[in-house]
Amino acid sequence: MQVNEFKPLIVAFCCNWCSYAGADLAGNNRLSYPADVKIIRVPCSCRVNPMFVLRAFQRGADGVIICGCHPGDCHYTSGNYYTRRRMTLLFSMLDYLGIEKERTRVEWVSAAEGAKFASTMNDFVSKITQLGKNKRLEDLRCKK
Repeated sequence: MQVNEFKPLIVAFCCNWCSYAGADLAGNNRLSYPADVKIIRVPCSCRVNPMFVLRAFQRGADGVIICGCHPGDCHYTSGNYYTRRRMTLLFSMLDYLGIEKERTRVEWVSAAEGAKFASTMNDFVSKITQLGKNKRLEDLRCKK
């Protein structure tokens, strides 16, 4: 193992009812995904304010993924439709700021899809590792 091996920091916003339960199922089934994925549980994916994503990048995240219920299966009726619209606008703003679109992702994972959660996280981490460290919105005041 190299001393300077890059390990990306990934922030995952997971909806309480589906994606977080999918992460729990992945853990119960002993499916592995990198420990560098930091999960933040939110009541619904629509509660993820675009400013949360920008703040995660500013605080040193190399990638941000938002996971929610499948469209039509949201516990709050239409929350994931709001998420989809809001994140489409955010992605165009990130493109304007010069952040690669591959650094953000929206994924629909149900509570019964633990294997899909693990494979999604593994795939996302490998793509972020290929992109390298995110330095575009890095806030130097947050460094230790």
